Amino acid sequence: MPQTAEHLTITRHGHVAELALNRPEAMNAVSTALAEELAAACSELARDQGVRVTVLTSTHPKAFCVGADLKERNRFTDAELVRQRPTARAAYTGVLELPMPTIAAVHGYALGGGYELALACDLIVADPTAVVGLPEVSVGVIPGGGGTQLLPRRVGSARAAELIFSARRVAGAEALALGLVDRLAEEGQDRAEALELAAAMAAHSPVGLRNAKRALRLGEGLDLRAGLDVEDAAWRATAFSGDRAEGVAAFNEKRAPNWPGE
Repeated sequence: MPQTAEHLTITRHGHVAELALNRPEAMNAVSTALAEELAAACSELARDQGVRVTVLTSTHPKAFCVGADLKERNRFTDAELVRQRPTARAAYTGVLELPMPTIAAVHGYALGGGYELALACDLIVADPTAVVGLPEVSVGVIPGGGGTQLLPRRVGSARAAELIFSARRVAGAEALALGLVDRLAEEGQDRAEALELAAAMAAHSPVGLRNAKRALRLGEGLDLRAGLDVEDAAWRATAFSGDRAEGVAAFNEKRAPNWPGE
C-alpha cells in the first residue's frame, strides 16, 4: 500500500521506492510543508535497507515541480525567510544524500528548485514536454537548492554560467543535447522508463549499489590519487560483504543471486 502524506506519496515496487510529488494545486511548488515532508520521507528511505533504488516522480500531468512557492515566500518577513531556510535546504539535501541510486522522472516544468530536485538525483529521465532551467536571477535570487554546485558538475562551469546568468528555459531535446537530462523517453513515458531503469538496477547487489554511489559522490572533485583511495575504501566495504559472497557463488552456480543486502 502507498504511504501518503499531504503532499507526497511513497509507493514500493519491489525494491524500488517511488517518491511522488503530489501538490497539484501549485504544480508541486516547494512550500514549507512540502519541504518538511520531503526531508522526512528521504530520512525514512535512507534507513530502509530494502530500498535499492529511489525514483522521484510527479503526479501532475504538466509539471514535475515549478520550484519554490513564491506566493508563500512573498508573505514572509526577512526573519521568517531566515527561519525557513534550513527547512528548505534539508529537503534538497535529503534527496542529494539518499544512499541508494536515485532517478528523477521529469515531464513538463522543472524550474528553479524543481530542476534542483532533479539535479540532486543521480540520473534524470525526461520526456519531450520537459522544460528545465534555473531562472532564479530573473526574480532577484540565486539557485539555493544546490543548482550553482550541481549544474557545473553535470555540464561544466561555462555552460552552467550561461544557463544560470541568462535564466533561460531549455526544452526536452535541447536539454538532452546539453546534458541537462540523461535520457529522453517517449512523451508521457518518463515515469515508466525511469521505473524500468530502476528495476534493472535494483536486480543488482544493494551493498554494491550503495558503495558504488558513495565512491562516485565522494571521489568527485578529488585528485586522482585521493579518488582512488575513496574507491579502495568502498571496494573493501563491498568485497567482504555477504553480497560479494553470494554474487560469486551465484555466478559459478549459474543462477540468479539472492542478495542478503549486507
